[in-house]
Amino acid sequence: MIVRHYPRFNTDKVIDHYSKQDGVSVTYVCTTELEPGNLVSVDVFYRETPHPQFGNRYFGLYQAMLTGQIMITNADRVEDLSFDCIMNSEGGLQYSRDRHDCVTLDNGNMIDGGRLYTRTNGCEVFTYTVKDGVMVPLDEFMFLNWNEG
Repeated sequence: MIVRHYPRFNTDKVIDHYSKQDGVSVTYVCTTELEPGNLVSVDVFYRETPHPQFGNRYFGLYQAMLTGQIMITNADRVEDLSFDCIMNSEGGLQYSRDRHDCVTLDNGNMIDGGRLYTRTNGCEVFTYTVKDGVMVPLDEFMFLNWNEG
């Protein structure tokens, strides 16, 4: 199943800028609040090698609420989060980006709450997580970790 994303910024431009600036491949991961209940959701990007100065592999871009300034933050925490998703009529999955992002799909399925809580209208929920820059089903992630340990 494919997880659909609705980023805040033009991810192609961000990927191009940071890939050229840092000399490494950068990919878009998701858009989410990094701390449950935070009012700001960030576009999260991934690089395979840690940043030479800061040591993080994930970074997030967001627009500051008061000033409108574009900010960058360490987003390594994204691998600790889970993403509850619902399915649209074509089999694509969608998650709520933050606690104020209520999503209603073409088939009537609804999800709300971001990482703070999950509220649906009784539709089936699929839980994903992020591993090495890719969203994977939580049960697959747990199976991989069990086999590695």
